[in-house]
Amino acid sequence: MDETREIRIKRLRMRAWHRGIKEMDLILGGWADRHLALADDATLDAFEAVMAEADHDLYQWVSGQAEAPVAHRPFLDRLVDGAGLAR
Repeated sequence: MDETREIRIKRLRMRAWHRGIKEMDLILGGWADRHLALADDATLDAFEAVMAEADHDLYQWVSGQAEAPVAHRPFLDRLVDGAGLAR
C-alpha cells in the first residue's frame, strides 16, 4: 500500500524531531513544522534525502564547518534560511 501525503508528512516530522542530536532536532523539526505542510513533492524528496544523512554531517553542513555535497546544497540553503541560521 502506498503512503499518503499526510502520513508521509507526519512520518518526516516525527523523524525530524527525534534525530538524536538536540541541535538537529531543533533545526530539522522546526523547519518541518513551518514548511512541510505546504511543501511540494520535490521538497519532500529533498528533505527526506537530507534526513537520511548522519546528524554529525548535517550539523557540520548547516553550521558551515564543512561543505555539503552538491546534491544537498539547494535544500540545505533553504533549511538554513528557513531556520534563521548564519553560516
